Amino acid sequence: MAGKRRKISFGPGFLVTAAFIGPGTMTTCTLAGARFGFALLYALVFATVTTLFLQEMTGRLSLGSGQDLGQALRTFPRRLLTRLVYTVLTLSAITFGCAAYEAGNITGGAMGLEILTPLPYRIWVVLIALAALLLLSQKSYKVVEKTLICLVFLMSLAFLTTVVIVRPSLSAALSGLRPTIPPGSLILLLALVGTTVVPYNLFLHSAAVKQKWNSPSQLPEVRRDLFVSIGLGGLISAAIVITAAVAFFSQGETVEKGIHMAQQLKPLFGSAAQVLFGLGFFAAGLSSAVTAPYAAAFASSGILGWERGQDSIKFRAISAGVILIGCLVSLLGFNPLSVIIFAQTANGVILPVAAVFLLLVLNNREKMGDLANTWMQNLIGIVITLIVSALGIWSLLRLLPPFK
Repeated sequence: MAGKRRKISFGPGFLVTAAFIGPGTMTTCTLAGARFGFALLYALVFATVTTLFLQEMTGRLSLGSGQDLGQALRTFPRRLLTRLVYTVLTLSAITFGCAAYEAGNITGGAMGLEILTPLPYRIWVVLIALAALLLLSQKSYKVVEKTLICLVFLMSLAFLTTVVIVRPSLSAALSGLRPTIPPGSLILLLALVGTTVVPYNLFLHSAAVKQKWNSPSQLPEVRRDLFVSIGLGGLISAAIVITAAVAFFSQGETVEKGIHMAQQLKPLFGSAAQVLFGLGFFAAGLSSAVTAPYAAAFASSGILGWERGQDSIKFRAISAGVILIGCLVSLLGFNPLSVIIFAQTANGVILPVAAVFLLLVLNNREKMGDLANTWMQNLIGIVITLIVSALGIWSLLRLLPPFK
């Protein structure tokens, strides 16, 4: 048994990384590098640190209270009215966020296949939505999901290797760590945060930690898993920004369609770059199209106290609803890249809601015991929440005529 327990495997942290390294990340990071060079790299550093901090809190929540975030939000409020408000706000945030994210996932997968085949984009949207529904209806869908995640990580390694080949200017890249907001970059800045710090991952990670570990003494393992996995995810995202900056920004070129994005891998793969990029984009889209509705159903079931898993009709209904909404949005005729960017922006707006709830629960010492937040953790959490809230409010104000 001891030997089995020491077997090397992906932990809950790698599930989080696999979830946010999807078409949204690939698109957002590519556009950030193509339009603004290295200038927005600091936003990725902030997003990676924020993800690490918030996911560490969800891990402590599960170890300290024995409940995942969804269950804690259902039992934490003592007054019925407060509980009702928490439930409605959280469910709205999770459902809206996952539906918006799902639209980006389906769109991304369809873009990848559109690069590879002559079939119209909308046909692939429908087929990917149907494939996601089919996979979610099967108890063995995780086998397919793991295969797709492996393809995504292979694609990610391609970006890391390309960074080494193109040899970007180190001084220019480091200059991107200095916070600036170039004109017209706000939406992409918020999208970079939204594509990395995904609200539903807070629920998914806390549930996964609860299944894998059960003792407060295992907190170092949770932290080690997160540090390696989230750190890797941040490096991958930065690599995509850097390759796009070298391939497009430094050459004065723009990215108008998904097929143009493949050019950043030409230094490594040459003429095969387009095919490999299309496969990677499809794999990223389909794997995320499966995990997003699953996470929404898992979080909602925890908050409402429903039975979880594929045997539950309510669980399956939530999953199917998220896929249906994502499919309909993808079919409305919007620019595919715009849909993906909007999904990440929506997540950035919703994030403060999830962060505030998490801070409230982590300060309940009766529930958390010794794993409750310290004053320093509260201070960092408040600063992070204020920053992402300011970005979200700013983004919303920019939609109004007086602030344009």
